[in-house]
Amino acid sequence: MPKAIDRKTRVKVMIADSSPSACRAFTEMVDTAPDMHVVATAPDAFVAREKIKQHDPDVLLLAVELPRMDGITFLKNIMRLRPMPVIMMVESTLKDSERRALEHGAVDTLVKPGTGANGGKFALSNELLKKIRLAVGKQQAEKKVTQAPIRVEERYTADAILPRSDADLITTQEKIVAIGASTGGTEAIKTVVTALPANFSAILITQHIPSRFSESFAARLDSLSQMGVCQATDGQPISPGNVYIAPGDQHLLVRREGQKYFCQLHDGPLVNRHKPSVDVLFRSVAQSAGKNATGVILTGMGDDGAVGMQELQATGAYTIAQDEKSSVVWGMPGSAVRLGAADEVLPLDAIAGRILERPTSGRLQKVSSIVGKASTG
Repeated sequence: MPKAIDRKTRVKVMIADSSPSACRAFTEMVDTAPDMHVVATAPDAFVAREKIKQHDPDVLLLAVELPRMDGITFLKNIMRLRPMPVIMMVESTLKDSERRALEHGAVDTLVKPGTGANGGKFALSNELLKKIRLAVGKQQAEKKVTQAPIRVEERYTADAILPRSDADLITTQEKIVAIGASTGGTEAIKTVVTALPANFSAILITQHIPSRFSESFAARLDSLSQMGVCQATDGQPISPGNVYIAPGDQHLLVRREGQKYFCQLHDGPLVNRHKPSVDVLFRSVAQSAGKNATGVILTGMGDDGAVGMQELQATGAYTIAQDEKSSVVWGMPGSAVRLGAADEVLPLDAIAGRILERPTSGRLQKVSSIVGKASTG
């Protein structure tokens, strides 16, 4: 028989939902998996807060509708005080809640059982388990009902998509900005992009977001911005005054042909357990634009983008990281700062103005005093 997985190594899941039947249903789904288990349930946010302290879960399944404090408000508090992967459970009639949850730091959303939106309990269970594994950064191979030993997927670097290159670039005057973000990033990106003028340099963005939301995110940002915003397509020319957002299920790269830039999409493996990956975008921009680029890394859990920003910086590109105080989670920008990859560390509301000024030669003194205060997200 397959060797049982040590309970201590299994993913710890907590559920916060006022419905006892929903808690039971989700608990049954989670506990069928050999690599995770439910450590606690809570009927409201106040009980959930105490149980988070007691059980230190790896991921939280959080309902939107909770008594005493709604789930979105509780999510904001979690991301401010104790950042962790949160999957928001929503009713099918509350679609706007999915967007709001992602804006405030949820890693994903799931339509609750009983709404008829997930094709039955079996399909919902598989969807839930996959989302949990992705949320905790431990995507695993699919298992048969015999529950064979689990194989953890290899963590790939950007090398899996785009090999390193030291080739010299042909000089061009076309500037380009690359932005990477994750947890809390949709609102941070909105703050930056909506502050830029219509004729600003082209911007490429990788935001960790479920694929079903990336196009609507681009459309919403387009309605709020002076620049044109779209979800990137393969082979699309990159031109000033436009913002190109990576689809939620493909890597976005920049391809250079002579003096011109083009979007390139790549459906390769997850990089740093993400697709799209910020490291992939940053490396491609480093190789295509070099010192004509500005790299910006915003709020996000984990470290995706830190190495890519270091590669950007090495080519002469100017690099900016969001500061800890204004970040929902200072994981990605904090990792870049600790690598020494950020030329400046700025509050969110100062970033748009700084990239408008964008230094073309020389560097400001690096903000190194905060490196010792760095914290993981």
